[in-house]
Amino acid sequence: MKELKTKFRRVKYWLTRNMTVNRFLILAFILLCLNWTYSAIISLSRNWQLEQRLAAKQREAKILELEVETIELENQYLSSEEYQELAARDKANKIMPGESLVYLPKNSEAAKTKHATEAVATAYVEPSNFHQWLSFLFGI
Repeated sequence: MKELKTKFRRVKYWLTRNMTVNRFLILAFILLCLNWTYSAIISLSRNWQLEQRLAAKQREAKILELEVETIELENQYLSSEEYQELAARDKANKIMPGESLVYLPKNSEAAKTKHATEAVATAYVEPSNFHQWLSFLFGI
């Protein structure tokens, strides 16, 4: 505690004896510059945050515009004659003149797995790293 009092007295002495108008003006100028720098940093930070929020809102608005556009296109398709014909054929089993409806039996397990074995046989095999480099460098 005694040391703190001593330091405080030294600072008080220095201020009363050595603080001239020039030193006071320099100190005031330094404080003004620090205040201006702090304010500029705060302003830049606030502007950046506002810009990020604006960009997020613009992205959200663009997504909503695309959703509205998609719904409008879907409504146009649903009101088209093509869709109405397909829906009538599907739901009411309607047919055009000259067409006939054929009911097919469900596929057996042999029919379902027939083409699956061929797909495994033609699977892509990735070339080795050395061959990939040769292909990249020399076009081989």
